[in-house]
Amino acid sequence: MPRRSRTRLRPAHHVRRRVIATIAAVGLAGGLLAAVPAPARAAVCNVTGITGGDVGSTGSSGSSELGWGSLDFGSYRAGGKKPQGPLPKLTGASKAVSWVTGPRSPARTDTRFGITATDVGVPWDNGSGQILMAFGDTWGKCAGQMAWKHNTMLRSDANSDLAKGIRFPNAVPGSVRSGASVSSAHPTWAQPMFNAVGVRNIEVGRIPTGGISVNGTQFVSFMSIHRWLGPGRWSTNYSGIALSHNNGQTWTVDNNTLRWNTDLTIPGVPQVASGHNRFQMGAFLRSGEYIYQYGTPNGRFGSAHVARFRPADILNLNRYQYFRGGTSWSSNPAEAAPIVAGPVGEISVAYNAFLGRFVMLTERAGTIMMRTSPSPVGPWSGERVLISQRQSSGLYTPYIHPRSSGEDLYFVVSRWDDYNVMLVRTDLSKVRP
Repeated sequence: MPRRSRTRLRPAHHVRRRVIATIAAVGLAGGLLAAVPAPARAAVCNVTGITGGDVGSTGSSGSSELGWGSLDFGSYRAGGKKPQGPLPKLTGASKAVSWVTGPRSPARTDTRFGITATDVGVPWDNGSGQILMAFGDTWGKCAGQMAWKHNTMLRSDANSDLAKGIRFPNAVPGSVRSGASVSSAHPTWAQPMFNAVGVRNIEVGRIPTGGISVNGTQFVSFMSIHRWLGPGRWSTNYSGIALSHNNGQTWTVDNNTLRWNTDLTIPGVPQVASGHNRFQMGAFLRSGEYIYQYGTPNGRFGSAHVARFRPADILNLNRYQYFRGGTSWSSNPAEAAPIVAGPVGEISVAYNAFLGRFVMLTERAGTIMMRTSPSPVGPWSGERVLISQRQSSGLYTPYIHPRSSGEDLYFVVSRWDDYNVMLVRTDLSKVRP
C-alpha cells in the first residue's frame, strides 16, 4: 500500500472510534434521561417526553451564554437579550411587515402558544391549504413559569394576505388543523416536534432547517447540535429527517436519513459517508421531477452544495444524487461541488415568476443577501443586498414564504437581540438584476 494510503488509515480509524463513541453516548444519555426526572422548567408541559437541558447553551444564533431568563413586561429576557422591541424601520426595497412571534406579534404567540421567544420559522406548504412553520429553541410561559423546548411548530392559513402579516388559528387539543399541537392539560403550549438528549457535549438541541410535503406526509430536515461555539459557529452530530403523517401533530425521526458529521466512509452504512458533513443544514426545493436539497456544513462559514432525489426516495440516502458541476451528478456525497462559495449560512430557495429565475436567500455577517439562477443548480449570480447589517443588526435565517409571488418577495427572518421572527417584504422591481 502506498505511504499516502497508510497515513490516511490512522485518522480514519480514530474518527471511526469517535463516531461509534458518539453514537453510544447519545444512546446512553437518551436512556438515562428516560429514567431520570427532567428539570421541571424544561419538561413540565411537554408531552413528547423528557426535554433535558442544555446547561446554559443557547439557540440557533450560535452565541454561547444564554440562560433560562425571566419575564420582563411579558417578553422573554436572558443574559445579553432585550425585551422584544418594535419592528425595524427598513429603508430601500425591503420593509418589515410584522412580527410573526413574540408578545409584539399580532398573533400574540406568547399567550396563545407559549412562544415568547424563538427563531428560525422555516415555512412550507403542507399541500392542503396550510403553511406550516418550524421554529428552533423556544421559550415561553406554561404552568406559571418560563419553560423551554428544543423546537416547535405552528400552522397558518395558506391563503391569508401576507401584506397584513401571518396569522395562526387557535390551538385545539387533538385537532390536526388547528394552530398548533397542544395537550388538553396545556392548551396554550405548542408542543415540541421532537426532543434532543439535552446533555452538554453530547446533544444540546435539534434545530429544523427545511420542510416539505410529499403526498400528504410532512418532512422536516434538522441538525443535531453537539455544542454551541462562538457567534455563527457550532458543531453537529448529524443531520436527519423527521416525518409526520398527521400534519405535524406528532413526528418521528427516520434513523436511515441520519448523515453523521464526519469525513469517514463505512461501506454499507449510508449514514456514515465522506461528504455528509457538507449537508448538516438542508433546505428543500421541488422543481420538475426532483426535490433538490441545498446543504451547508455546521455553522455559517462553509460553502453551499446541492443534492437531488425523486420525491418517493426522500428517506433513501442511497438514491440521492450530488451535483458535481456542469451536467454531472454522482451518488457519492464526497463528490458534491460547491455551488456558492462560503461563507454561507442557512439557505432558502424558491422559483420567482416575476424574475423568471430561482431565488436564493442567505445571510452573511448579519446582512440578508439574494442570489438568482436560471436553474436550481446554478450558475448563481453575485450577491444583492436586501437588508444591510447597518439597517438592523443581528438578522439571520431568511426563509422564503411559499406563497410569495410576483414582485413582492415575502420571507421570514430572525433577529437575535429580540430572539423572535419577523415577516419582511422586498420589492423585487427595485433589486432585479
